[in-house]
Amino acid sequence: MYSKCPGQDFRNLRVELYKCPNCGAEVEIFSDEIKVKCKKCGKYVYKEKIPSCIEWCASARQCLGEERWKQLRGEEKDDSKSKEEDS
Repeated sequence: MYSKCPGQDFRNLRVELYKCPNCGAEVEIFSDEIKVKCKKCGKYVYKEKIPSCIEWCASARQCLGEERWKQLRGEEKDDSKSKEEDS
């Protein structure tokens, strides 16, 4: 378990390119950002969804633990449902 999230290390950030819906300019949004201001027209460009560390952080699996990481990614069935189905 970490005392500080290694995902906060700026060396682990990734960038994606988006088009400004107002002027069409290409805008860079880093993995830890939700929105940025377009340098060409000044309007905000938003990510399609809010970033989650389980999607972009290489250390998320270690920080959360295998079971919780799989659960948050939707890879593990809910045990209570599978037990009800077995009855």
